[in-house]
Amino acid sequence: MTFRTSSFGNLLSVSALLLGVLSTTTVNAQTAPSSAPESATASATAAAVSTAPTGDAQAPLAPASNEQPGWYERAKRKMTKIIDEGDLSLNLSGLAHHGRSTYTPERIAELNENAWGLGFTKAIRDEKDNEELAYAMIISDSHYKPQPMAGYAYQWMKPIAGNIEIGGGYTYSLISRTDYFKGVPFPIALPVASIGTKNTKLMAAYVPRLSKNKGNGDVLLLFVRIDLK
Repeated sequence: MTFRTSSFGNLLSVSALLLGVLSTTTVNAQTAPSSAPESATASATAAAVSTAPTGDAQAPLAPASNEQPGWYERAKRKMTKIIDEGDLSLNLSGLAHHGRSTYTPERIAELNENAWGLGFTKAIRDEKDNEELAYAMIISDSHYKPQPMAGYAYQWMKPIAGNIEIGGGYTYSLISRTDYFKGVPFPIALPVASIGTKNTKLMAAYVPRLSKNKGNGDVLLLFVRIDLK
């Protein structure tokens, strides 16, 4: 199968636009106090200042700006940090399960549930040992067409036994599909979950039913994530 990737090149960088307000740290500059002058020097300085014209007095320094960066700048910094510092993983996709109560047997027989594809993830852990991801993938969609996607994900992690952990969270993604908007990438937010070790995980993303009508949404995408470090 030949994948068309004309819109895929900028997906990962543009996906930073989908992030909400992210926490930032502001570092305040500290000014070291000067040592006290000796009495003779202080007297000379005071005399010089008292005789100096008012116009020669040095204007006070303007206070440092405390303006916070905008949400786009914060999102850009976050994505840059993940990509620069994150551990690299390989994503292998292979299953897109369509809800049996949403699709008729005849329709399921027409759809592709072998969502073969691959991609890469960069992942870091935050101060609470939760996981942040930046990823890019391309898979075969339900109609056997290429589906490139890229975005950001956050998972709250919880150890359950030994080095096994489970996670749950959300992803903001840009997706390109031939059956929507003529292939123009569009944003989507989905729930995600995982189980495995820090090195290898079974990941899942769920597309809910988009309306009360049957035959749309209700798709569970499964893929394996294997660290390459």
